[in-house]
Amino acid sequence: MTLDNDTPLLEVDNLKTWFPDGDRTVRAVDGVSFTIRRGETCAILGESGCGKSITALSLMQLVPAGGRIVSGEILFHGQDLLQYSERQMRTVRGNRIAMIFQEPMTSLNPVLTTGEQIAEVLQQHLGLKGDALRQRVEALLHQVGIPDPHKRQQDYPHQLSGGMKQRIMIAMALAAEPELLIADEPTTALDVTIQAQVLDLLRELQQQHHMAMLLITHDLAVVADRADKVAVMYAGQIVELAPREQFFAEPRHPYTRKLFAAVPGRGKRRQKLEVIKGSVPTLDREFSGCRFADRCEEAWPLCRERRPAWTVLDEAGEHGVRCHRYDPDVDFVPQVVPSRGVREAGAVDQPPLSTVLQTRDLKVHFPIRKGLFKRIVGRVYAVDGIDLNLYRGRTTALVGESGCGKTTVGKALLQLIEPTAGQVDYLGQELTTLGGARLRRMRKHLQIIFQDPFASMNPRMMVGNIIEEGMLTQGVMPDEAERTRRIDQLLEQVGLSAEARQRYPHEFSGGQRQRICIARALALEPDVIVCDEPTSALDVSVQAQTLNLLKQLQQDYALSYLFITHSLSVVEYLADDIAVMYLGRIVERGPVEQLMSDPKHPYTQALLSAVPTIEKQSGREVIKLEGELPSPIDPPGGCHFHPRCPQAMAVCKQAYPGVTQLDGEREVRCYLYEEKGRGTRDE
Repeated sequence: MTLDNDTPLLEVDNLKTWFPDGDRTVRAVDGVSFTIRRGETCAILGESGCGKSITALSLMQLVPAGGRIVSGEILFHGQDLLQYSERQMRTVRGNRIAMIFQEPMTSLNPVLTTGEQIAEVLQQHLGLKGDALRQRVEALLHQVGIPDPHKRQQDYPHQLSGGMKQRIMIAMALAAEPELLIADEPTTALDVTIQAQVLDLLRELQQQHHMAMLLITHDLAVVADRADKVAVMYAGQIVELAPREQFFAEPRHPYTRKLFAAVPGRGKRRQKLEVIKGSVPTLDREFSGCRFADRCEEAWPLCRERRPAWTVLDEAGEHGVRCHRYDPDVDFVPQVVPSRGVREAGAVDQPPLSTVLQTRDLKVHFPIRKGLFKRIVGRVYAVDGIDLNLYRGRTTALVGESGCGKTTVGKALLQLIEPTAGQVDYLGQELTTLGGARLRRMRKHLQIIFQDPFASMNPRMMVGNIIEEGMLTQGVMPDEAERTRRIDQLLEQVGLSAEARQRYPHEFSGGQRQRICIARALALEPDVIVCDEPTSALDVSVQAQTLNLLKQLQQDYALSYLFITHSLSVVEYLADDIAVMYLGRIVERGPVEQLMSDPKHPYTQALLSAVPTIEKQSGREVIKLEGELPSPIDPPGGCHFHPRCPQAMAVCKQAYPGVTQLDGEREVRCYLYEEKGRGTRDE
């Protein structure tokens, strides 16, 4: 059956997927309806727990154990997939409808090569064998941008980078040229350059095959850049649905507007970000009113008494919202309550810069050992000579692609990894010369917040004991009652109740766990905190809460942050200074306003150009980097960036450029600026 562009390829009507739980029923998806046309991209966004992924899994009839689709229709080419048997669905999955899962490492089979996993799809749905099968596998790997596909198809998943694993997932999903692709957070854990490559690849393949796409994400910038229409989900229902232009020009639902207000950026540096109080309600009950009412600043009594109807807002019937405010049958509409979350901080006189911690020529090289006698046969040049200054009360952001050495720098500063060479000076004390008890005493001043809060806490310890552990180790507050009061104070300071002290980590949400880790870091009253991707896995609303908290704590205690991240919108909002890292070395650094508005190094320019934005930017050029980050085991000669640099010159291959001082506090390592700078120094 051939469809024109106006005929829906997929029609979902009143879909309900429920999970029995003892005497309760969790209504994970509770009446969802939308359509997708051929060649169209529909994005579903919302917080964790809203039902986005369960909606996608329901379309494929892959509902997790215990769940069941209780009602609704899923019409694909006019045929209701809910009437299909499991045998019939096997001919649909991976063939006519394919899915890219959120975490490629857990979705790929670790004991099969990448080529074998792609071949499985081709054998199952297309019946290919022998040379035809091998050639098709290589062609798919080439199509998704995998270099040397003949060799790479023999690799196992653990031998590939995150971006390459995601490309393998795309190759598997597209092997049978499906008509509909479901992409569940396909770029959440990827750097901006790899994210841009993956999204460009999906768009190119979509255009080639006129494929429809259901994109599940919580990144508004990705939606603005890639979607044709947008559905906002909240507590198991779609609360707003609109074409992209209308959605971004005039979002209507209070929840949608809150999501927009929570996005960090340069224009909000002197403000507190909007936060959505509370959390998504549990879905184990029937709702008598609006599901967002308890968190909505615009709610009035009717919102809690009557469920809002779906209201169409335009003549074309494409923009709809589930809110009493727009229902023509509702007479009383209260006045919009002014936002209370954003407050102008005002101009503050900056005190003179006071250096708290600095590194000089810091290096961390990991030996590679092989053979029976474990001889050293090479080295991983993870950090290869960097200088950093952390100032009191300021935030230095360290940005760059995965594998460039950012986290290793953070751990080396705290002496959690022993540096190979270089100096780490904390208030005049050289940390690399300390050991044993002296280094342990110094650790109270230098703390870290890890990327994964759950993995960094002992699941068998209660929260109070987790926070108390450092205090006991350092001999702080020997009196138990005093420690308990301090723990309660810290929990309240990070926005949790004192009773959280007697609960375990698994009883909290991701955002709450991150708050516990922040409380643990604050327990010893440090001067420096290394923040290693503390918001990368958080929804935009929870991210806003965490950023507000970090900024307030910095103002209260003059904390110095080294903020390791690949989210440049977070950098624009929080950081004072930026250091851009590539393959173990810093290639550019300077104040955030200067560097973000006028990047100098070609790598920095490419990095910033790849960031999707909510705002339309006319004439915005995206600089595409070819290939992936080279291996730190065998970095390229000369400037490490030259194999990917669109402005590379002959001299770039000969020697690594020295540091060129530019105007203000800017520094760059690039031959393009040696004659323009105020002097160049070699290091």
